Amino acid sequence: MKMQEQIHKCIEILKAGGIILYPTDTVWGLGCDATNQEAVKKIYQIKQREDSKSLITLVSSDAMLQRYVIEVPELAWDLIDLATKPTTVIFPKGKNLAPNVIAQDGSIGIRMIKEGFCNQLVHKFGKAIVSTSANISETPSPSYFHDISPEIISKVDFIVDSLLDKGTHQPSSIIKIGLKGEIEVLRK
Repeated sequence: MKMQEQIHKCIEILKAGGIILYPTDTVWGLGCDATNQEAVKKIYQIKQREDSKSLITLVSSDAMLQRYVIEVPELAWDLIDLATKPTTVIFPKGKNLAPNVIAQDGSIGIRMIKEGFCNQLVHKFGKAIVSTSANISETPSPSYFHDISPEIISKVDFIVDSLLDKGTHQPSSIIKIGLKGEIEVLRK
């Protein structure tokens, strides 16, 4: 199946509230419509993870980012523009997302995808997609498709062709930005 066909099928599944297994710009991930509370609940169940832990979402543009963050600190734009590797920014206050995607303190982790399969998928879907590693909670993140447990594979609605995997095979950096521009590096 060609990339555009894969994207079309993913969008069909996402719109129906389903779960996709896909190669992100980092590791293999589980994805769903980040605005669909029931779909997000399925991801927590698949990962056997408490829903008190928030999830990362992917966006494809500045405009899409602004749809999900109450205020984007000026510093965040610099971090996004200057990042040399995939970087997730935790913003102080999220909005317009499923409540179970946003952390208990109101913050939200968002990574802007600038190119490749994920960028096209998110752009064509038109809204944020959850991106969480395709593993059972507390087990290693799957860098490659063959690292994903059969238990995870059996519970998703669609699996993207592994030939589209162009990720870094490393988790993203995570940087938290406070309301006053303070920065905390959570993962390098």
